Amino acid sequence: MKLNNLKPAAGYKKDRKRVGRGTGSGRGYTSGRGANGQNSRSGGSVRLTFEGGQTPLFRRFPKRGFNNKFKKEFNIVNVYQLNRFSADDTISPEVLIEAGLIDKVAKNGVKILGKGEVTVALNVKAHAFSASAKDKIEAAGGKPEVI
Repeated sequence: MKLNNLKPAAGYKKDRKRVGRGTGSGRGYTSGRGANGQNSRSGGSVRLTFEGGQTPLFRRFPKRGFNNKFKKEFNIVNVYQLNRFSADDTISPEVLIEAGLIDKVAKNGVKILGKGEVTVALNVKAHAFSASAKDKIEAAGGKPEVI
């Protein structure tokens, strides 16, 4: 092996350009930043939404609406979706996740809604039920239980 035969290892990535190492390097003196101004100085960039002192777009628009930080968010399952289970099964959020009806338990859990009909008697455990869902589960011979 000789020095003229040396090659970089496979997957080698070239280092970044070193700036401020003398005028002969091609990146000396101002280090590629230009002579003067805000961007030539350290920490001298502006934030993404800066518009040169003009009031930014997001502040010019009127604020509308209201976001309730106490709002409860549920994963929704309708009663007709429960027909895939066999009679007298106990349906819990874990069972619903395994069946692919919900992704995962949301902040406030699972709510059963009354869209469609349920034809099998099931013991359903959920965090909330609509009134019509409770009625339909009980009419089919099942038992809704709030956890």
